[in-house]
Amino acid sequence: MIYGENMRLALWAMAAVGLVIVPTAVVIQIGLPPEWTPALPATPDYAAGFAFPLVGAFLLAHQPKLKIAWLMYAGGMCSAICVLLSVLTNRAAADGDLTLAGALNNLAALPWTLGGVMLAVLVPLFAPDGRLPSPRWRPLVPIAVTGAVTQAFLFITAGKTRLPNPLAIDLFQPYHRVLYNAVYVLMVVCIVAALVSFTVRMRRADPVTRRQIAWPLFTFAGYVVCLLLGPNFWVLGALWTGLIPIAIMVSVLRYRLFGIDTVISHTIVAAGLITVVSAVYFGVGAVSSLLVSSYHQVAGLAAALFAGAFFQPLRRALQRLSDRVLYGRVGDPRLLADRLIQEVRQADPAGALGAVVAVVRDGLAVAGAAVEVLDGLRVDSGTVGEHPRAIDLVWHGEPVGRLLLGPCGPRRFAVSHDERVIATLLPYVADVAHAARMAADLQRSRERILAAREEERRRLRRDLHDGLGQTLGAMAMTINMARISISRSPGTADDLLQDLRTGMDAVAGDIRDLVYGLRPPALDDLGLTGAVASLGTETLPPVIKVEVVADELGELPAAVEVAAYRIVQEALTNVRRHAQAGKVLILLAREEEQLVVRIEDDGVGLPEHRRAGVGTASMRERAAELGGTCAIISPDSGGTLVEARLPAVAGQPARSS
Repeated sequence: MIYGENMRLALWAMAAVGLVIVPTAVVIQIGLPPEWTPALPATPDYAAGFAFPLVGAFLLAHQPKLKIAWLMYAGGMCSAICVLLSVLTNRAAADGDLTLAGALNNLAALPWTLGGVMLAVLVPLFAPDGRLPSPRWRPLVPIAVTGAVTQAFLFITAGKTRLPNPLAIDLFQPYHRVLYNAVYVLMVVCIVAALVSFTVRMRRADPVTRRQIAWPLFTFAGYVVCLLLGPNFWVLGALWTGLIPIAIMVSVLRYRLFGIDTVISHTIVAAGLITVVSAVYFGVGAVSSLLVSSYHQVAGLAAALFAGAFFQPLRRALQRLSDRVLYGRVGDPRLLADRLIQEVRQADPAGALGAVVAVVRDGLAVAGAAVEVLDGLRVDSGTVGEHPRAIDLVWHGEPVGRLLLGPCGPRRFAVSHDERVIATLLPYVADVAHAARMAADLQRSRERILAAREEERRRLRRDLHDGLGQTLGAMAMTINMARISISRSPGTADDLLQDLRTGMDAVAGDIRDLVYGLRPPALDDLGLTGAVASLGTETLPPVIKVEVVADELGELPAAVEVAAYRIVQEALTNVRRHAQAGKVLILLAREEEQLVVRIEDDGVGLPEHRRAGVGTASMRERAAELGGTCAIISPDSGGTLVEARLPAVAGQPARSS
């Protein structure tokens, strides 16, 4: 770990060196007198020396063994050193030290040619995976390197021009121009051959790799065109060269590094800030030094303040530009989340679910998206196709449905961007899906409550009419017969009275059953806490330890007490049947205007794929009937947790936590 961190620090330090060299050379070049100022203000070496070391170090920080990254860094550093040595050559010549200028000029030859061959031949030849397209391209490597070394040798041994050259070889002078042109043509052929190898690699690649190669090929082809058009197009080539390492970075990392769009976005913003703020700083500093030439500190302070004033507005503008470049019209995933929140606030649960699906489809640029909520509710936008990607929706540990995604359309940075959009929006989708499920459950619960109420009335009518009514009618007849028989046959009357007694006991039992069905008597006799404790002892076998923890609950609505009792009863029944638990904890607590009922066991937990049974639906319905909630989950610690939140004040709905 320490080695890896030290390696990354070393690589970024190396990148920083590359970033310093070229700007330093530019500053020195600005101060040159006209007779020693280069005819071209910039060549491709400037952009290569600035951009390639930075991108190469970034790639090496993530993949230290990547050959293409080492080539990019080494070639970029050679170009940067060549630029600095060339500018120092002109600076020494302008100061009158022609001997030093000639030595520096010769010293710049080798990094110039080696940087060119690495960046213009070897990088496209080995991009994007560090391997040659095929073994047939292997001879191009020694040919290009030999040509670069020969070119440097001919440059160093050239005869005297404006600068003295103690290394000149007179024997080569009659043939020097011909030899140099021949080597130059050879190098151009090698560069074009490298471009051809890139094209061959792309034609033979699969669709994914073809898209991976397309941008580096396009940018490198633009550079080759500027090179072939000659020095008049080198300034354009210099600007174009800066795009090549960025395209290669995308090519190498786009399908391997999650969040590469964020890195590129930050790179665009940082590069833009460095460029513009530096230009403003140096520009204001130059103007200030001209106006107040004897006050260098004032000039520097004015330049710093002026550049700082531009920093924040420029950063925001560059961020918007990078988002537009990377994501198109969709933009940052966080903006999608803000848009989704606004859509949800303006719609009911069913309409909010449709808005969520539309935002997800737009953000991912897919052919269709859909949300399937448990219990049958489904909302579609577009067409998801026959084999959509399915993502589970989980609300507080409880599965609530699935998000279905259709095939992707054309998108820049699809992989990383789509995963970030999904990660950002998925919690909101799960929340809305849960709300839609609760709304649908509530509607069904109300319908079932009305049906159950009518069914209960019908049952009571039938029980009272067919049971108690007939029994009481028979008892009345028995009393009449006993009155008639009591004077003539006391024994017969006694038998009739015994039958009457038995019938009265049966009537009392029927009435107790009716009363218990309406409200458990234990609630009136023992209170909610005592009734729950008694229920635990009666429902579970002795091997399962039951612990009841209860606060001072105060006065509760009768309907809330019944609902809490029935929920505990159903939960304990499930523990006895399925949990294989050794301990059950029942918690009754009052939190502000809510009654919290929690039943937790240490059993096997919920199955991975489960269907909500009658008991589970009954618990949710009892809570929903009162305006409360009931969640059933498997905690990370194991077992099963049933938590119901019921309104502790009549007419006040419970708030879900």
